[in-house]
Amino acid sequence: MEAYPKLDTGNFIVINSLTKKELPFQLEFKGEKNVQQLLVQAAIPAKSTITLQLVKGKPKLIASKTFARHVPERKGDFAWENDRIAHRMYGQELQKTPKEMAYGVDAWVKRTDSLVINKRYKLGNYHVDHGDGLDYYHVGLTLGAGGIAPYLNDTIWYAGTYSEWEILDTGPLRSRFRLRYDEWIAAGRRIKMTNTISIDAGSQLSRNEVKFETDGSLPVVAGIIKRKEPGEMLLNEKDGLMAYWEPMHGPDGTTGVAVLFSTPVAQMMVKQGQLLAEGIVPDNEPFIYYNGAAWDKAGRIETAKDWFQYLQQFQRQLNNRLSITIK
Repeated sequence: MEAYPKLDTGNFIVINSLTKKELPFQLEFKGEKNVQQLLVQAAIPAKSTITLQLVKGKPKLIASKTFARHVPERKGDFAWENDRIAHRMYGQELQKTPKEMAYGVDAWVKRTDSLVINKRYKLGNYHVDHGDGLDYYHVGLTLGAGGIAPYLNDTIWYAGTYSEWEILDTGPLRSRFRLRYDEWIAAGRRIKMTNTISIDAGSQLSRNEVKFETDGSLPVVAGIIKRKEPGEMLLNEKDGLMAYWEPMHGPDGTTGVAVLFSTPVAQMMVKQGQLLAEGIVPDNEPFIYYNGAAWDKAGRIETAKDWFQYLQQFQRQLNNRLSITIK
C-alpha cells in the first residue's frame, strides 16, 4: 500500500484490466493500525500475466470465506476455518478436566463452503454430522494435525495449551492470529513459543510462523498422530513433505493430514505413535511451515493419491511464487 499513499481505502475497487471485471480483495492490517497489504483473489494460469487496476468506487460485498476467534464458552478454545476446513487449539481451561486434555492441532472436517464454527459451538454436539461435517479427529497428548514442539534427547517437549491470543486479521480472504505459550522447561532449557497462524480462502493448509525464545538453535518436530489401523504415508524429506491418509473412521469417512515445509528437513520418521518431521530452528529466527487436512466426504479430495497430488501442487506454487510489479 506504500505505492498508493493517497488511496482512499474506503472508496476503491480492484478490476482486471483485460476483462474489466471487479475482483474480491481484502485490506490486511497484520495487527497494525494502518493497512499493511492489499490481498486480491484472482485466477492466474501458469506462465501468464494479468494487469490489475485500482479505481475509485464502492466495492461489492463479498461473503467471508475465512474466520478465526477465541471461544471462551468452550474452555478457551481458539478456532479458525475457511471454506474448506476448520481447526482449533486448546486453551488452558482444558487443564481443569484432565480426561479431555489435549496438546496438538484439532481438525474439523466440513463439506460446505459456508463457515461453520459458530454454528457448531452453538449446537454443542459437533461430534455428530448434522449435514455439513463434524469433529471426529482424535488429538490427545500428541501433536495432532501438525503441531510443533522442541525435540531434545529423543523426547518431544510439548508446550501444552496456549495462554494468550491475539487476532491480527479476520476477513473474507485471509484470517491471521497469534497464540502465545507460557514458558516451559525442555531438557533443562527455558523455552517460550509464539505461533502466528494464517489461513486463506480456498486452501486446505494453514501457514505457521513460529518463534521460539531460547538460548541457541533448537531441534524441533512437527507431527501428525498415527492411527492403529493401516493408512497411507508420504515421507519426503528432500521436498519437505510429510502426508498421511488415515484409515477410514467407520461411517465418518477418511481424513488426510499433512505438514509441509518450503525447504528440506533433517529427517522424517514414525515414532512415539506419530509421523514426525525434524528440523532445526536457528537462534531466534522464525520457523515457517504449513499444516492442514482434507476430508473424502467433501468431494474434492477423495483418495490418498488426490491428497498427495494436491500437496505436491501446493508446494510447487510455494516454490514458484508470483512476480508482482507495481506501477
